[in-house]
Amino acid sequence: MAGTIEHAHLPSAPSESLSPDVGTEERRKRLPSIKNDGPVVTKKELIAYWLYINGNNGNGPQNYSLTIFQSLATSAGYDATLGPGSSCNSSSSDNCLLPWAGGTDSVSSIILLSNGMTFVFLTVIFTTVGSIADFGNVSRWLLLGLTLICWAAQYASIALVAPSSWKWAMALYTLGFVSYGASLIFFIANLPRLARNTPQTREIRRKYENGEIEYEEYEIRESLEKNRISNWVTINNNIGYLFVSLLNLTVLIPLKNNPRVDNYTILLCNSYWVLTGIWWFIFQQPRPGPPPPKGFAAITVGWRQIWQALRQFRKLPNTLLYILAFFLLADGVNTTQSLILIIQNDKFNSSFLINTYFSIANGIVSILSCTACWYIQKHYKIRAKTMLGITNIATVLIPLWGMIGIWTNKFGLHRTWEFWACNILLGLFQAPYYAFSQTIMAELVPPGYENMFFGLYGFSNVASSVIGPTVISEIVGIRNKNWDGFTFLFPLCLVACLVILFWVDVQKGKEEGALDLPRVLEVADPSSPWSACLERLS
Repeated sequence: MAGTIEHAHLPSAPSESLSPDVGTEERRKRLPSIKNDGPVVTKKELIAYWLYINGNNGNGPQNYSLTIFQSLATSAGYDATLGPGSSCNSSSSDNCLLPWAGGTDSVSSIILLSNGMTFVFLTVIFTTVGSIADFGNVSRWLLLGLTLICWAAQYASIALVAPSSWKWAMALYTLGFVSYGASLIFFIANLPRLARNTPQTREIRRKYENGEIEYEEYEIRESLEKNRISNWVTINNNIGYLFVSLLNLTVLIPLKNNPRVDNYTILLCNSYWVLTGIWWFIFQQPRPGPPPPKGFAAITVGWRQIWQALRQFRKLPNTLLYILAFFLLADGVNTTQSLILIIQNDKFNSSFLINTYFSIANGIVSILSCTACWYIQKHYKIRAKTMLGITNIATVLIPLWGMIGIWTNKFGLHRTWEFWACNILLGLFQAPYYAFSQTIMAELVPPGYENMFFGLYGFSNVASSVIGPTVISEIVGIRNKNWDGFTFLFPLCLVACLVILFWVDVQKGKEEGALDLPRVLEVADPSSPWSACLERLS
C-alpha cells in the first residue's frame, strides 16, 4: 500500500461562485492523492514494462511444458482396456492409466489435478505475500524472485526425455506454472500506479484541477489512459506469443526427428523471455510503499488484509462483487482452455509443431483483435465494461461448442477445422477479455491498495481454478470422456457473465474507491526485525 491516501467523499460539481483557489481545492478532493506514487513514468520505463510481458507470454510454462508433461505421461501409461504392459493410444489421454496415489488414474485426470495443485500453491502465495508487496520495495524483489524461479524451471526442462521422467515433468510444469502465474499478477499490479503517473494522466489531472475540463471528461480520459496501457500490455503479450511461435519453427522443422526437439523449443522460448524481461528490472523507477506493519508476522499480514478488505464489502460492494464474479469467470475460462488443450493434444498426438501452428494463428488474430478493440473503444469512447461484455460472448459459446461434442462426433471439437476455428475464436475474443477484465480491476482498486486488491484478484483467479480442474477431473473420470467436462463449464461461464453485466457498476465502484477507507494496518515499528528486513530490501 503506497503511503497514506487522502480520500474524501465525492462532492457535487464545483459551484461557479467558488473562487479559483477554493474550486481547485474542491476538485483535488475528488481525486486520490498521487504524492506517494513516485516520479512520472518515463518512456524507457513504459517500454520496458511492455517488453517484460512480451517475453512473459506463457508459450513455455503454460503450453509447451504442459504438452511435454502430457506426452511423457502418455508414453509411460497403459491402455485401460488392454491392461498393464500395453501402450497407450496417444489420442486417448482419458483412457490411458498411470499409477497414482496408491491406485491408478487417467492421464487427463492427473493433468487436471496437477493444474489444481498449481492453483493451490498460487493461492498460498497471494494470500500470504500479496498484501506484503504493498510495503517498501517488496513487490519489486518479489517479481524478480518469481521470474528467476520460472526461468530456472524452464531451463531444467532440457533434461526431460524418457517416459519415466513424467513425474519430474509434472514437478517442473507445476513449479514453472506457479511462478509464471504469480509473476503475471504482481506485474499487472503495477498497472494502476503507472497509469496514474504517465505524462498524459498528469496533464489531464492538472487540467481538471485548474477547472479547464469537467470531472466527467477527466474520468473518461483517465479511464482511456488505463485502457491504453492495459491494451498494449495484452497486444505486446500476443506479439511476443506470435513472434516466439514463429521463432520456434526454426527449431521444430529442421530438428523434427531429434528426440530433444521439444526440449530445445522450451529452451528457446525461455531465452526469449530472459532477453526481453530483464529490462523492466533495470528501468523500473523506485516507487516504494509505506513501512511494514507494527508487530505483525509476515505470514499473517496477508490474511489480516484480506479479512479487512472483505469487511469493507458495504463500502466497496462493486469492487468485491466484481472479484466474486471474476472468481467464477476465471474458473470457467481457465479450465475451458486447459480442457481444450488436453483434447487438442489427444487429437494431434501432443505435437509441438501443430500446437505452434495453432499458436501462430491465435497470436495473429489476438494482436489484430486487441488493436481493433482499442481503436474502436478510443474513437467511440466505449467503457471497458461494455467491451468486456462483448468479448464474453465467446466465453459462453466456446464451452457450449465443446458440450455439443458429447452427443455427436461431427461437431463439438472433434474435427481438425474446429480446432483452427476455436484457436481463432479464442484470439478474437478472449485476448481482449484479459485486457478489459484487468482494466476494470484497475478502475475499481482504491489507490494505495494495488497489491492487496490485485492479490485478491489473483486469489480469485487461482482459487477458482482449484475448483474447476478438480470438478472436471471427477466428471471426466465417470465415463472417461473429456467432453463431459463442458457440462459444468458452460453454466459457470454464463452465470459469471450475467453477474458482471447486470450487477457490477464500475462507475459507482470508482467513486466508492475514492472514499476514506480505514487503514488496515498500524504504522510500522522501525525497531522491528521485519522493518529492518524491508529497509534492507528498499
